[in-house]
Amino acid sequence: MQLFDSHCHLDDEKFEQDRQQLIKDIFSSKVTKLISAGYSIKSSKRALELANKYKEIYTVSGISPNDIPETMEKIDKQIEQIQNIAKNEKVVGIGEIGLDYYWNKENKEIQKAYFIKQIELANNLGLPIVIHTREALVDTIDILKNHPVNKKGVFHCCPLNRELVKEGLKLGFYISFAGPVTFKNSKNANEIINIVPMDKILIETDSPYLSPEPNRGKRNDPRQVEYIAEKIAKEKQCRIEEIAQITYKNACKIFNIK
Repeated sequence: MQLFDSHCHLDDEKFEQDRQQLIKDIFSSKVTKLISAGYSIKSSKRALELANKYKEIYTVSGISPNDIPETMEKIDKQIEQIQNIAKNEKVVGIGEIGLDYYWNKENKEIQKAYFIKQIELANNLGLPIVIHTREALVDTIDILKNHPVNKKGVFHCCPLNRELVKEGLKLGFYISFAGPVTFKNSKNANEIINIVPMDKILIETDSPYLSPEPNRGKRNDPRQVEYIAEKIAKEKQCRIEEIAQITYKNACKIFNIK
């Protein structure tokens, strides 16, 4: 069985003390490919360094809504930097990008402008996007409808919201499940898993955050993506090996990985 963690953050400081050994352990497990995602200029550069060092690691580059500059004047400069980073062949998407009205309510217009500009960048580069959205359902879908993404993309660590998932699927996007689908207090998880067709499912850890049950609250890492696959297999009433194979194929397809 081979697993593909489609979204983690191996550049995170929580891995600073044991990153090299951890990566060795990850690829000695059932995980054979992963995407270490960027979310700022610094993070995108660090994630690309890891991708260039290890053939099993790929990356996406972008500025998350929680890492955008305070003024519009700085946007073009950062977009140019992301464009330069994303020219590397190990960069397989623009992300994570999107809207977050949970942590940031005062800069909604700048968030939306940045999201649109990064969609345009993805289209110019012929890459899919990786979307972060939190408490911004209406604006996220509205932007995607009015600014179509040529290569589509992924709702990463997708919020378990029926309307968001249904609208995302209508627009042709993939839905990526992370640790929260395993949480005992996750009300909509089972229903949402069954809404998403097999050919649109991805799995991820978003590590070092959101560690799945039975390790909730501890540092997460890509090896725990197996618990997400296990949960989906249970709800889809199939073998975990089938979920592993399908999500591996789906990740390779959307990110154009051979």
